Amino acid sequence: MERLNGYSLDIQKQNIEKIKEIFPEAVEEGNINFEVLKDFLGGGTDTSREKYQFTWNGKSQSIKLAQTPSSATLRPCKDKSKNWNTTENLYIEGDNLEVLKQLQKTYYGKIRMIYIDPPYNTGNDFVYHDDFRNSLNSYTEQTNQSASSNPESNGRFHTDWLNMMYPRLILAKNLLTDDGVIFTSIDDNEVDNLKKIMNEIFGESNFLGDFIINSTPNARDYGHIGKMHEFCLFYAKNSNMTNTNMLPEEGKTYKYTDEISGFNIHPLYNSNEAFTNLNRPNLYYPFYVYPDKKIANGFYEIGLEKKSNSIEVYPPKSVKNNVQFVWRWGKEKSMENLNKEIIGYKMGDEYRIVQKMRHDKKIIRSLLLDTKYSSRRGTAEVEEILHNKIFSFPKPLSLIYDFVKIATDENSVILDFFSGSATTAHAVMKLNAEDGGNRKFIMVQLPELCDEKSEAHKAGYKTICEIGEERIRRAGEQIKSEWGKEHPRDTLLSDEEKFTTDIGFKVFKLDSSNVNEWDSSLELDEKELSARLGEVFKHDRSKEDILYEIMLKYGVFDRQVEEIEVNGKTMYRVGKRYMIVCLENDVTGEDVKVIGELSPKTVIFKESGFTDDNAKINAVYNLEHIGVEDIKCI
Repeated sequence: MERLNGYSLDIQKQNIEKIKEIFPEAVEEGNINFEVLKDFLGGGTDTSREKYQFTWNGKSQSIKLAQTPSSATLRPCKDKSKNWNTTENLYIEGDNLEVLKQLQKTYYGKIRMIYIDPPYNTGNDFVYHDDFRNSLNSYTEQTNQSASSNPESNGRFHTDWLNMMYPRLILAKNLLTDDGVIFTSIDDNEVDNLKKIMNEIFGESNFLGDFIINSTPNARDYGHIGKMHEFCLFYAKNSNMTNTNMLPEEGKTYKYTDEISGFNIHPLYNSNEAFTNLNRPNLYYPFYVYPDKKIANGFYEIGLEKKSNSIEVYPPKSVKNNVQFVWRWGKEKSMENLNKEIIGYKMGDEYRIVQKMRHDKKIIRSLLLDTKYSSRRGTAEVEEILHNKIFSFPKPLSLIYDFVKIATDENSVILDFFSGSATTAHAVMKLNAEDGGNRKFIMVQLPELCDEKSEAHKAGYKTICEIGEERIRRAGEQIKSEWGKEHPRDTLLSDEEKFTTDIGFKVFKLDSSNVNEWDSSLELDEKELSARLGEVFKHDRSKEDILYEIMLKYGVFDRQVEEIEVNGKTMYRVGKRYMIVCLENDVTGEDVKVIGELSPKTVIFKESGFTDDNAKINAVYNLEHIGVEDIKCI
């Protein structure tokens, strides 16, 4: 029976496999022959000594750190959770570098949106100190002390911050769907460096833009300038595949009206100079305006057919560079909408083709100036929910709400691995309640200790995680209460009309492996090693600890779990018919038979659960015989 691998996804090995798919000749015995790879890339390699690059001390190590597999695990904390048996939301306490590694197997390519508000490196905010040799030990040390600072007098002021951010962003990119996006808040201390490393990791072509946010409307005095704004960089995994939604435009008015609705007009040509008649020839063709067929408000009938007395209209050229524009619609779509959604319009002596714009929505703007986006608003929101000023500069709900609204659909997974006060979780629940969505959130936060002199500590919060978790609990109940006021229960409601928004969350905490054999941090002498011989699991770990570690290592951490009874033994069913986990002792042939009758795809046993090797061999034979595809032991 094959043993279960106890490590997180081996990203380096996976990258080599990707190269092997394209250039099999360049991979020899599992390693890349870079000289052969250069030959195949031909003119695409830069052999000059002087190159455009962005580097710093520790960059290579930080890349290696991102690719080093981890043996850590995530242990369930039911007492801190809400609606454990039904919720699909996660809150994870732990160093986000280690947690991001643990999420790779299950969530690789599944996260639609990431939002993060990392330390701005102002000199006083918390900076993660990663140990390139053992990041789990580093995390354990950090969680036993208060936050440390990164003063500008430190000779590695920017370097330390870059080494913290770079491996985390590498791992974050892996988790995004092909059409996924990432938002990263920052201020002017590190915005230049952040954009450079984002360009490296995500690619300059995937930079969608940067938001300037009016975070401090009254300005903060910095001596020579009153600072009012922060930034948020917006990148796609693949900009060619990314689609975003528009935001409602409140108070929208229309200049014109027809038999369908009100509308405004917008030119049909595409004003982006990147699209021309040379690279988009199918979008360059003539319309014909029929001046004899005038409609009210200066509009004229149009067609794609030249008639007597008709006027030919092509897209104009750009004023700046005299580049030939093209239409936004091809001929087929234009034909379907002639004189319905597109029409002729006369401006002075010039005829134009315009589209009737009926929607009451708009694309999100790069300048977010409304006071609803201010840090003061965020502080007030947390104070209202938790009844105390216990968190400094939380992001306002409206900011993250708008990002989630434009970047996700109703079933998206949203990740925030610098969760802080958990504004992102609040925003996801709020939007789900409003549009009936089933978005899921994953919050990750280092359990940084609250200063003993802080208002948070005085209010009973020992760590930042406790603040975030309590905010989610209360925010969920507030959302449910507000929904109830808008949907009075004076009549019987159908199931579809009832409040169904997931306002729960499962809490997990990062820890060393539950399995002695997998724990790379154990440093045992011969006497201790001998004493532990035969002990598969650590004595202070529960069966559920082990179950969720198996799910994590197997890449099914997002599946629902059901505790079942098989022949009087307690086992776990993961997914409807995906996996059965048996951690019982004295497994019999009858037990194996009943397990097989449940038709799982995968079965995991505790190796010491069998009386002898013959029982184990027979179990594998019998399960394979009835169609179980994968049988492993731990």
